[in-house]
This record gives sequence, structure tokens and C-alpha cells, in this order.
Amino acid sequence: MLQTVWEQKQTTVQKRITLSAVLSAGLIALAVILPQIVHLALGQPGGVQLLPMYLPVLIGGCLLGWKWALSVGVLSPIVSFAITSLMGNPMPALARLPFMIAELAVFAVVSGLFSKRIYENGLWAFPAVILAQLSGRAVFLGLVAVCQSFAPFTVPMIWGQICAGWIGLLIQAILVPIIIIAIRAILVKNDD
Repeated sequence: MLQTVWEQKQTTVQKRITLSAVLSAGLIALAVILPQIVHLALGQPGGVQLLPMYLPVLIGGCLLGWKWALSVGVLSPIVSFAITSLMGNPMPALARLPFMIAELAVFAVVSGLFSKRIYENGLWAFPAVILAQLSGRAVFLGLVAVCQSFAPFTVPMIWGQICAGWIGLLIQAILVPIIIIAIRAILVKNDD
């Protein structure tokens, strides 16, 4: 969406790169901070239920398009793991890290593929988020199925976590599009 706005405003390539990088860094920071807040307030079950790291990645996909969002999706769990490891409690856990990288990359790419359509009509944010969620969770579950002989996860275990996270997915399926539609309204109003 933002790439389309910047193209229409004839923003220089350098400025687009700078703005995209700054926004990506902010979303990655948010993807590190939100889980910490949720875990402090609600413990680990709160993280499993609310899936706070997904929110900034989905916002990044809708706003930035798939290329920049991919960096947000891949780097968010890596940066979170690195920072929280220094604090003595890595999140996500090392064994889960590669699965989350793949899952969040899919979240980012799928939602990012809708970015231009979202600029045209903000309601496209709803299918963008829902398809990203379904695809990302399916990839996570599929990878666990393929790797369960050597990974510390089983399909029933991850399926249980997916079922436990339906509240977070539902909240994000509503909240992210509302945020994106509000941002789009501001950007479109400023274009007039």
C-alpha cells in the first residue's frame, strides 16, 4: 500500500527505501516488545493464545508489500530470540525458531501480496490477513509433520497450540484490517 502511495507522490527511490527500512525496523521492534508485554501480563499461555508477534508482521505485509514485509517476518523472531537470549529466557525457543521464521515469512508474503489491492480498497485487508493466517499456520503444521522425527514437536502438540491460538487469530483478523483501513483513510485523504 505504501509503495503505491509513494509512487503516486513520486517519492524518490532513496526516500522510499529509507521510509520502508525505518517502518520495518519499527515493526520488528514492536514484534519483540509485544510478546514481552503479553508474557509479563498473562504468562506463556497468553502468548500461545494471543500470538502477539504476528500482529506487526501482518501490519507490515499490508502496508509494505511482500518484499519488505518478508524481512519483517524473518527478522522478527530472530531479533526476538537474540535479545531475549541475552536476558536468559529466549523467545521463541531455539527449537521453535526455524518454524516461526518460516511461518512468519509466509504471513508476511501472503498479506503483502494484497498490498496494492488494499490501497485500491481497504476491505482487501480482511482476506489478506485471513489468508496469511491460514497459510502461515498450515506451513508451521506441515513443517512439523515433515520434521517431527527429529524436532521436539509433534503434529498433535502443534495442532493443540493452533487451536489454543484461535482467539489471537480472531482478534488480529479484525484488528489488523481496522488499523490498515484507518491508515489507508488518512493516506487517501492526504492525497486529495
